[in-house]
Amino acid sequence: QVQLVESGGDLVQPGGSLRLSCAASGLSLDYYSVGWFRQAPGKEREGVSCISSSDGSRYYADSVKGRFTIYRDNAKNTEYPQMNSLKPQDPAVYYCAADNRRFCSWCECDYEYWGQGTQVTVSS
Repeated sequence: QVQLVESGGDLVQPGGSLRLSCAASGLSLDYYSVGWFRQAPGKEREGVSCISSSDGSRYYADSVKGRFTIYRDNAKNTEYPQMNSLKPQDPAVYYCAADNRRFCSWCECDYEYWGQGTQVTVSS
């Protein structure tokens, strides 16, 4: 049974940092493309980053480029988005999603497995 479990969401002040986690079981992240998506209240889910299974390339949405960095620990089968310089527009529920596709996609429709999400709040 495949499980993706996100954690690390919290309340932080603008300009602060958070590190989320996505721990996988039932599959090896090393062989999957893993995307991170976020959904704010009243908005559509949007992709923010992805690691491609084909060559490990990392992709970031313009909205987070330069502030978010994805790390992967294959031994722990876990991914860690490091989010710095958090902005008032970053609050959302953040989800990790995995699929055995070789290349990244920004469409949530292309990912088979999803975690339950973790809440990030940015407020002073």
